[in-house]
Formats: sequence, structure tokens, C-alpha cells
Amino acid sequence: MNDVKVSQLNSPEGLALVATATRLLAEQPERAAVALRQHTDDQALAVAAMTQATLRAAAYPKFGADAARMFFTRDGLEQASRAIVAQRRADRLAAAGVDRVADLCCGIGSDAFALAKHGLSVVAVDSDPATLELTRANAQALGLADLVETRLGRAEDADLSGMDAMFADPSRRDGSRRIFDPEQYSPPLSTLWNTSRNVSQRVCKVGPGIDHSIIPEDAEAEWVSVGGDVVEAALWRGGIATAARQATVITGNRVTELAGTGDRQAEVGKLGDYLYEPDGAVIRAHLVAELADLINARVAHPRIAYLYADALHVTPLATPYRVQEVLPFNVKKLRQLIAERGIGRLTIKKRGADVTPDKLRKELRPKGDNEATLVVTRDEGRHLAIFCEPVSLSG
Repeated sequence: MNDVKVSQLNSPEGLALVATATRLLAEQPERAAVALRQHTDDQALAVAAMTQATLRAAAYPKFGADAARMFFTRDGLEQASRAIVAQRRADRLAAAGVDRVADLCCGIGSDAFALAKHGLSVVAVDSDPATLELTRANAQALGLADLVETRLGRAEDADLSGMDAMFADPSRRDGSRRIFDPEQYSPPLSTLWNTSRNVSQRVCKVGPGIDHSIIPEDAEAEWVSVGGDVVEAALWRGGIATAARQATVITGNRVTELAGTGDRQAEVGKLGDYLYEPDGAVIRAHLVAELADLINARVAHPRIAYLYADALHVTPLATPYRVQEVLPFNVKKLRQLIAERGIGRLTIKKRGADVTPDKLRKELRPKGDNEATLVVTRDEGRHLAIFCEPVSLSG
């Protein structure tokens, strides 16, 4: 936050300047920073206020209306849990009878605030004084200061006596580089488990790309998607763990869950009238077989996560397409067909095929007023080009 402290931004002058910066960004975005300098002699404060106004706008998809009252850093906003995901996690912990929670590596406080909104008592721990100052300011701004106690210190040194649950969100980046090995997190995942071994309910966020082979046998691994994007994964341990693997799909305010073992294979069979693209959380959780059971579908190849069925089954866990035509994959013949049909807007999807959609689109040279969806995939014997159309689920 440059040389400006949160307390300065949280002062009457700072808050007024942030409000002015927000208005200027809406009215004249290209000149907002220059215009804001006319409202104060403190140019460092002007820069910090404009940064906060920009970050608040960027935070709206994650935090909704709360974003307009909160304080952020770029890194803190990037790592923070989305409010709707944090709220669901808090729902689950509250339903388990938890009263007091330690939030380790609390960052700007997004998970602590979701827990506090449930009336739970939260101890938020972070090793960075500036970050913890943000947490305090945000708790005050959201009216949650009485429920969120902040403690400066390392997560691995935290005193967890009296805690019913622990939530941890360790850093998974080294500068701009993403870290995939949980033992390279800061702090390492094993350290967090050891620190919290006497706490009955434990949850740790991990990277969505975590290797299934290193997930503890007594842990539930959950992948969460919001609006079709996989946004996070978490490991649950203790009595609150209910399944080996779980996919949680959030669409709007609707939450749909799918649980299973994560080690089953879907039945292999023929293509059908409908093709289903499972949500990314289902695929990451290795629950394609469980989804196939749910919608009475099968795969055409044992290692490709497209499902096929003879009837339409609507579920938030997959996107359905109506199959129109199935052809052998041949670029020259496809280019000719696309030209004959006047297809100019071409959506290309692929699984199990060594093609790059952007490169293939250039090779196919779509041109015209019509549109189509092309899925490039394979069954057990050949590469396929499947023309299909998304199924409208409105009404």
C-alpha cells in the first residue's frame, strides 16, 4: 500500500478521498487519477485512495456489496476466498456445532468474516503486520470486530487451545510462480496438520491441481466451482469429513454437491443423442463415474471425460449438448463442410485429441453468418468430429 497506512485510508479524509476516487473512476476512468490529485495536497494518499477504489471495483465479483467498505492489497485480493465459497464453508462448520475457529494465514479476512457472520468466534492469525492491519480494518468496516480477534504470529506457532475448528489458507505462490507441491506451501501442509492435530475439525485450502495420491486417506478432498470455473480445493479432516471426494458446484445462489470415492470408472459405451461436458469440479474430483450414474450416461473412451446419453438430464453438474452429426476427424473435409454451411462463428472444444482450438480454427477458416459447436474427441477406435448445439435450459 506504498507508504500509506490503512489507518490513514480509514480516516475521514482517507475515506472521503476513496469515495471521490470511486466516483471519478465511474465518470472519467481515463483521467480519474489526474483528477483526484486536485482534491488533496497529499499525493501519496491520492495514489493509495485510487488504488483502493480500483481494487474495490475488482473485488466486487468476489465480495459483492461488502467490497465497497473493505480494504485490499492486490495479493490479498487474489488469494482471498470468494464470499459465497467462504459462506458455504462457514455453513458447514456451523452445522457441525463449531463455536470457536482459528483462521490461520487469515490474509485480508474473507473466511474469518464469513465465520463471524454465523456468530462464530474467530481468532485470525497472520505473520504479516500490514496484512493483519487490513484484517482489523475490514472487521471494523463490516461490523464484525467483536467476533474477530486478530493475532500476529506464524501459523505453525499458533495457540489452538480451546478451538473447535481450524481453517488454514497457506500461501501457494512464490512470487508470480504457482506452487503445486503442498510441502512447498508457506507454511507446508504437513506443518499445518501437525499444528492442529488436537483440533477436532480441520480444513486446509490447497491448489485445485493437487495430486490425488498425496491426499491423506482420512481426508475429504473437495473441489469447488463457481459459475463454471474451478476456484479452489480444500481438504477436510475430522468428523466433518463425509466422503473421500466431493465436487461442489455453485451457480448463482444454488449449491449442488456430488460425492464419491474418486476411484471408479464410468461404463464405456456408444455415443448418444446428447453429449455432456462435466463441470471442472467433477472432473478434478474424479467423479465422472458418479455423474454418469446420476444422468444414466456412459463414456466413449475410458480416459476421456465426455459423457453420452440417449435422453436429456438437466443438472448443474454438467453442460449438455444435442448431438447433430458425428464425422471422422479430417481437417480438409471439415473445412469444406464449414464453408458449405456458411459457418462463421465456430466454438471448438476438445478432449483426448492432439489439437489446439485456435490453430484448428485458422485451419478450418470459418466464414459466414451461421454458427456451430465442434467437439473434437475420440472413442476407443478413432478420432471424431462432433457437431452439436448447446441445450437451452431457460424456462
